[in-house]
Amino acid sequence: MSDDVSDQPGRDGTGGRGAPDGREAPRAREGPKPRGRRRAPFFGLLWEWTRSAAVAFVLFLVVRTFLVEAFKIPTSSMERTLLVGDFLLVNKAVYGAEIPATGIRLPAIREPERGEVVVFNPPHEPDKNYVKRVVGVPGDTVSMRDKALFVNGERQSEAYARYVDRNGDAVHPGMAWQERFLLSSLHASDHYRPSRDNWGPLVVPTGKFFVLGDNRDNSEDSRYWGFVDRAAIRGRPLFVYYSFEPRGDSAFPWLERVRWRRIGDPIR
Repeated sequence: MSDDVSDQPGRDGTGGRGAPDGREAPRAREGPKPRGRRRAPFFGLLWEWTRSAAVAFVLFLVVRTFLVEAFKIPTSSMERTLLVGDFLLVNKAVYGAEIPATGIRLPAIREPERGEVVVFNPPHEPDKNYVKRVVGVPGDTVSMRDKALFVNGERQSEAYARYVDRNGDAVHPGMAWQERFLLSSLHASDHYRPSRDNWGPLVVPTGKFFVLGDNRDNSEDSRYWGFVDRAAIRGRPLFVYYSFEPRGDSAFPWLERVRWRRIGDPIR
């Protein structure tokens, strides 16, 4: 008998080609197919975070430029209505927001109305933001007699107005501008002497507005520096979103002296 077993079935009876029961022998598993280079998890997370931050920043700029913006009250000229330390959210879309660096304004929803509180850039300090109340719109005749405001000849009922100086009137040389806008020529330049509590009647020109602070005896307003141009009105305050009492010896008044009751108050 030959010892050559190269062509003979194996000892397992499969002939080297199958299992004893006739089934095909399992093949060796193939290795993983080569794939493209996988991005490191750190860089993937960094990219997602950067993209989300960029989208949020763009949305913030859009909202701040065209819809609402935050302002802080630095002075007491609107006291009783607004307090020093109040932070306001201002609706910029209502009067038409301005596209930055273009001078172009978007269409306004409506025009400022008498009695509304507005944020604007005053003519003598165009880089600053003031907050006052509109008391005269284009075409109105406005005047004041012994602290009482008259519009178109009618005395106004102003529950929001505050008077702290009951001892006398005050004269300011800056009020001389009013002479050019007097209702009639009956007031000759040698006789017109406007003061804080007595002035006018003045005619509000087209495209201009006359504004006063609610704290009438302690407010720098249209009485002293003139009318506000329509294009300088930036928006209307909506409500107080934060408020604290800045006066006092507290090191952290914005944390320790919060006016909780004012938060959320609408501006009327």
